[in-house]
Amino acid sequence: MRFLTPFTPKRAIREFISFAKRREREHVIGAILSVLVTSVIVVIFLVDSQVNTAPPPQVIYAEVYAGEPTDEEIVERQEREQREIEERARERQRQFQELDDALERAGL
Repeated sequence: MRFLTPFTPKRAIREFISFAKRREREHVIGAILSVLVTSVIVVIFLVDSQVNTAPPPQVIYAEVYAGEPTDEEIVERQEREQREIEERARERQRQFQELDDALERAGL
């Protein structure tokens, strides 16, 4: 059974060379270019998968209290933080409104 004989890389290269010799030059150039382009794409994916894979360090801040905060201090801090959140939201809304106005003036 000649079909099931062992197939080695050396034998595969010889087989490819003999196949290429029987083909026209354009076919060989096309085959080489297609293998080259595919190889480049695979190498790019392999290199890209190794670049910037680790997440950046993340800093977490924790508030340290001198003692147990009172209920009034907690409520005051929550209200202050809520006002800051609302203020940031209003500022962002204002920025989007400016962008919308600019786009309307541009006719978009």
